[in-house]
Amino acid sequence: MQELLSFSILELGKRLKNRSLSSEEVTKAYLERIKETDEKIHAYLSILEDDAINAAQIADKGFKKNNISSPLQGIPIAIKDLLCMKGTKTTAGSKILENFISPYDATVVSKLKNAGTVILGKLNMDEFAMGSSCEHSAFGPTHNPWNLEHVPGGSSGGSAASVAAYSCIASLGSDTGGSIRQPAACCGVVGMKPTYGRVSRYGLIAFASSLDQIGPLTRNVEDCAVILSAISGHDLKDSTSSKKKVPNYLKTIDRGIKGMKIGIPDEYFVDGMDPEIKQATNDAIKTMETLGGEIIRISLPHTKYALPIYYIIAPAEASSNLSRYDGVRYGMRKESESEYGSLFGMYSASRDNGFGKEVKRRIMLGTYALSSGYYDAYYTKALKTRTLVCEDFQKAFTKVDLILSATTPTPAFKIGEKLNDPLSMYLSDILTIPCNIAGLPGISIQNGITSSGLPIGLQLIGKPFDEEGVLKGAYAFEKETKFYLKSSSL
Repeated sequence: MQELLSFSILELGKRLKNRSLSSEEVTKAYLERIKETDEKIHAYLSILEDDAINAAQIADKGFKKNNISSPLQGIPIAIKDLLCMKGTKTTAGSKILENFISPYDATVVSKLKNAGTVILGKLNMDEFAMGSSCEHSAFGPTHNPWNLEHVPGGSSGGSAASVAAYSCIASLGSDTGGSIRQPAACCGVVGMKPTYGRVSRYGLIAFASSLDQIGPLTRNVEDCAVILSAISGHDLKDSTSSKKKVPNYLKTIDRGIKGMKIGIPDEYFVDGMDPEIKQATNDAIKTMETLGGEIIRISLPHTKYALPIYYIIAPAEASSNLSRYDGVRYGMRKESESEYGSLFGMYSASRDNGFGKEVKRRIMLGTYALSSGYYDAYYTKALKTRTLVCEDFQKAFTKVDLILSATTPTPAFKIGEKLNDPLSMYLSDILTIPCNIAGLPGISIQNGITSSGLPIGLQLIGKPFDEEGVLKGAYAFEKETKFYLKSSSL
């Protein structure tokens, strides 16, 4: 079974196509793997065993008739429990949606289903995607497969941990301030945040609408390219989705980086960066130069404002988005309005019992920033400063093709270590947040292992809608270093 689970999407696809393996056989092997490992990891919130086997059987019938819809036909993946999937629980990691059954599919889920993909289950996450450690789930934390005492990162912690634990071949996550790339770095997998608008957000439960983006987590860059091609494209149901043509990312991925200009921002070597991560990043710069990349030192001077910008804009948008959870239309509602004496009392009690501590904290921050007398002082100023961060990137990309940095300043920390220190927790995303503020594509790939046995992540950021360039750079580095072949002992 171990060999079967180790196949990449492309390798498995070949075997399914020539029928040396069946999708049902592979799906059952992954379901068995989930049963073996998930008690320790807690990556899954729901396992869709019957639906998965049924989808696998349908895929196998297609292979028998030589009716193949896509490279993902019969491939078993899992999705973050922030994505609506018809007829299944979609909790967003929150008690307030604990029993919510989605009446429709998110666009990305529809695309995966149409591609013949087998969906194994829904994955754990920080509540409403608010967190960097997957400890803020109402249903308990997820553990890092490399070391069960450590966090897997967040908010897409379940998405990263499930791939690292070989309990799915790939997964989907969402990235608001680093929530795909940061857990990918913590768990030693590939995580891609596409350009804002490249992938439809329809059916994604919103945290911060101007920052959220859906993307894949995989074991290698080629698999990332395959899934990104499948989920990208314009969607009439999402007015922010782009009409730009989606290229075949796999077609150009192996063209190398010779002649590409790679920018190294001084501001991304932050104070307090782990020495081993700093060294690994410097080694990666040399590797990229060896591969033919031209290394150029650049400055992104407004980077220091990215974190405060994010923690004004994101909570403000969250405050607006989460106001729909009032106990009236859907989600948790306290049994009797009369018990509280007023409609407002029912709202208050439903939200008090339904939302967790971190969500309440961010709603309060956002509501304050949007309140009369403070709107211009905080929210308007944050929007203006956001423009300056975007302009920094625009200027940099007149000189370079890619920007390289570490993904996180430290490796995965221990569970509970930062739970009562939110400011320290927020700093985990200091290197990933600027990419979201500017709406740029970014990827995290494995860049070695620390002396304590935890993965190190390398981040590449590209120009708007240049996912091709980002994937080329990541693929070249991956093939040269072979770090991606290292996996957790679990």
